[in-house]
Amino acid sequence: MTDFTEQDLTGARFERVSLRGAHFTQVYFNDARMHLVDLTGVRVRAAHLNGTRLRGVEMVDVEISGELTNVVVNGVDIAPLVDAELNRLMPERAKMRPRDVEGFREAWSVLERLWDGTVARARTFPEDALHQGVDDEWSFIQTLRHLNFAVAAWVGGLILRDPAPWHPLDLPWDEAPGWDGVPWDREAQPSLEEVLTVRRQHQGMVRDVLDSLTDEGLTSVLTSTEPGWPEVESCSLGEAMRVVLNEHWEHRLQAERDMTALGSGS
Repeated sequence: MTDFTEQDLTGARFERVSLRGAHFTQVYFNDARMHLVDLTGVRVRAAHLNGTRLRGVEMVDVEISGELTNVVVNGVDIAPLVDAELNRLMPERAKMRPRDVEGFREAWSVLERLWDGTVARARTFPEDALHQGVDDEWSFIQTLRHLNFAVAAWVGGLILRDPAPWHPLDLPWDEAPGWDGVPWDREAQPSLEEVLTVRRQHQGMVRDVLDSLTDEGLTSVLTSTEPGWPEVESCSLGEAMRVVLNEHWEHRLQAERDMTALGSGS
């Protein structure tokens, strides 16, 4: 096997080359041109496909999970169609885009109720299963650790201006660049109760912010240019809170999906 590391292959030409089973990490395909390529069985994660054009492709048994905006398939923008169908299947999803304080409070209440059910389901699994990932995704406990990180970052750090909001068990996303002073121990094996203890503290922090918030406060501009996450020059408080809502909504769906897989033995 040949390793290509820290090399600039800009403009390289690959013709009649087999890359079966190859692994690409932090590889830039910007403006690449692919013709007569076979992508059968390819797994793509944490990729930017902005501006990508696919012509004459065959897509059968394809699964896409991500943020869709202006995604045109055979002349039809499917993003609004997918969005409407998801809202039809999950009516509470539309509440995750609030515009006033009461909407934010309702959305957080919905998330806490839904997550209570998800945690109750997780308790029916053996503890070791809660450390088991599905299809290279986070385990259930890692998912909770990441949500703790998200609240610490966006609420504790950005909104409440805590210079060190992190708990040692907080977990950034896998592709994060890494920062001094921010914990990142992906392989830690805390118990469910240890992580839930931190989570309850974070839930209370979110509720406290929402209880004291006004509609005018949602438009207040937040800035954070210190090393760490998030680094934003201009972000409204409402935008920061919507990140927290979205993280909790999407990761709960993934956790439920993975528990179904674990329960079926797949």
